[in-house]
Amino acid sequence: MCGIVGHFNNNDAVKNSVKGLKIIKNRGKDGFGIAIDSAVLFNKSLNKLTKAVSHLNSNNAMGHCLHSVVGFLPQPMISDKTKAKFVINCEIYNWTELNEKYKFNAKNDSELVLKLIEKNGLKNITKTLNELDGVYSFAYWYKNKVYVARDIIGIKPLWYSLSDGFAFCSEKKALINNGLKNIEELNPRKVMVCNVKTRKIEFITRKYFTVKPEIKKSKKQITKELTGLITKAITKRIPDKEFGILFSGGVDSTTIALMCKKLGLKPICYTAAVVDKNMPIAEDLVYAKKVAKKFGLKLKVNKISLKDVEKYLKKVLPLIEDNNVVKAGVALTFYAACELAKKDNVKVIFSGLGNEEIFAGYQRHKNSLHINKECLSGLIKMYERDLYRDDVVTMNNNIELRLPFLDKELVKYALKIPAKYKLNKDKDKLIFREIAEINGLDKEFAYRGKKAAQYGSRIDKAFEKLAKKQGFRLKSEYLKQFYIEPNLKLGVLFSSGKDSTYAMAIMQRQNYEISCLITIKSKNKASYMFHTPNIDLAKMQAKAMGLPIIEQTTAGDKEKELVDLKKALEKAKKKFGIEGVVTGALFSNYQRERVEKVCDELGLKIFSPLWHMEQETLMRELIKNNFEVIISSIAGDGLSKKYLGAKIDDKMLNNLIKLNQKNGINVAFEGGEAESLVLNAPMFKKKIKIEKADVKMENECTGFYVVKKAKLVKK
Repeated sequence: MCGIVGHFNNNDAVKNSVKGLKIIKNRGKDGFGIAIDSAVLFNKSLNKLTKAVSHLNSNNAMGHCLHSVVGFLPQPMISDKTKAKFVINCEIYNWTELNEKYKFNAKNDSELVLKLIEKNGLKNITKTLNELDGVYSFAYWYKNKVYVARDIIGIKPLWYSLSDGFAFCSEKKALINNGLKNIEELNPRKVMVCNVKTRKIEFITRKYFTVKPEIKKSKKQITKELTGLITKAITKRIPDKEFGILFSGGVDSTTIALMCKKLGLKPICYTAAVVDKNMPIAEDLVYAKKVAKKFGLKLKVNKISLKDVEKYLKKVLPLIEDNNVVKAGVALTFYAACELAKKDNVKVIFSGLGNEEIFAGYQRHKNSLHINKECLSGLIKMYERDLYRDDVVTMNNNIELRLPFLDKELVKYALKIPAKYKLNKDKDKLIFREIAEINGLDKEFAYRGKKAAQYGSRIDKAFEKLAKKQGFRLKSEYLKQFYIEPNLKLGVLFSSGKDSTYAMAIMQRQNYEISCLITIKSKNKASYMFHTPNIDLAKMQAKAMGLPIIEQTTAGDKEKELVDLKKALEKAKKKFGIEGVVTGALFSNYQRERVEKVCDELGLKIFSPLWHMEQETLMRELIKNNFEVIISSIAGDGLSKKYLGAKIDDKMLNNLIKLNQKNGINVAFEGGEAESLVLNAPMFKKKIKIEKADVKMENECTGFYVVKKAKLVKK
């Protein structure tokens, strides 16, 4: 794998491209190149290249740092046919087949992609991408247009900015270092086309995976076909040199290791864990050793002390450009394991990432009514949540990461497997665990429960201990000292009620920047999508929090209201530079799927931190964290006039629990039994005082608490 960078319509294009290469140089140390309108220069030394291009004067430039795995071919490349310039960070697994099919005589996979783009033509760019089996991010510069794209799942990263001309890079930090603003990660489901003279941008949408039609075959046949796809996904990624496996002793990494062993290969397994006399031994370390001994696998362990944790945090958090607790825990674990691999001069390392998504390995899959849709939703979010983090961690150690469970054909097939073969009330990832057992993995290991890397390695526990020792109330507050920048700029789809407000609070605690509130005011009181009671108070709540608000009116017609949602999000993106959207979605697939679709069209990431949270837990969290919430409407059996305007407290919650036991009412009102209004919360600088309100009842269990007059007062 490699690193790519480019600056266009910029007076310092060459200088900034070189600066970018210096920031991302660990992505490729085998050579460095710069292309401008009239020339391409390459050198194995970045210092020598820097001197060679110091005299160049061009408003347009692209750079590349080479990590050579398949052949050695300097980049940027120039097309013999069109003289277009091309840079790519890729690993294409079917390149030799395509090379033979089209008789390209390409020297490696990078050159193959260039030739394929030009054979099919730019008008058929999506056809070209569909032919590729592999991972990539690239820029194709022809005359005044630059085409940038990445693999459909987003395994290979690509960021861009339009704040000073047009710029792109494999890593966000390089663009930040050049002083650029409004930096966005390219949605992998889009091809971006930039006219570098006019700065006009257009996006070409690519078809994504689907869960339909469900596979209508016997379980025996599905198991056989799936085994073949898994084997092929692993086999095609095996390099012709020594490689490693990020190893936890779990079913995912162990299956990769055993399949490699069956092929007569001897990969080295790498594990990292916190080892401290005052802490229980890390579960991943126990299992990694146990499995390695059982199957004769070569295992190397990086034992991390509590003192080591802080040393790693100083390196890792600026590297991943994030201080989210979960991301930090996983990144530190992976980084420590990759350090050992780097010492062994390993250039390729395997990971089991993606298995949980395609085979339903998380609690949210168990809670979902549509398991494969939940798998698909998680897959869509992986590029923000997991993939960039893992890419920069491995590449910083000059190691290429390979992810067989995110193989395109395997994913396509797995998303259509009947849900009953993935989950039952006791176990997740059923069909995969059965395949692992069939392939020789003992039941004890094949059915070991999921333990996320940050927990299995005891890294998360180390964060907790260190935070407490230094007087921090939260782990997120502790981590912020190692990377002070907010993680992403987010807008909150804000309803004035408890769920959107608490979701925002969670994202703030995780060090995300809340840039604005976005409120949709529906004229349809029975809107399928949007909260309506007392929605006019959202503006006062925004003022209480010191946040700007975008209000968008909609007629509330089913599905058509999404057009108005899109308008509001476009305004928020343009005015406040938001990179993602927070929703208070708890269980409603109808709402979440539609918001996700609109966000995806706009290149916005979506965060639903309450998704499938246990309802009683949510209500207790609100009370515990001093959220002052009242009931603003009721429409449920057992509810009555006394609830309207009443505060949600322990007494009310206990009553709601009793109603749940009696008639099944949703404790957090997910069935539409009630709506809420937040008067005060920890992030409010002032609180709302209601001076006048009316209670309107339609029948004995349906009514509204209508606020007529309210004001902000000191807390």
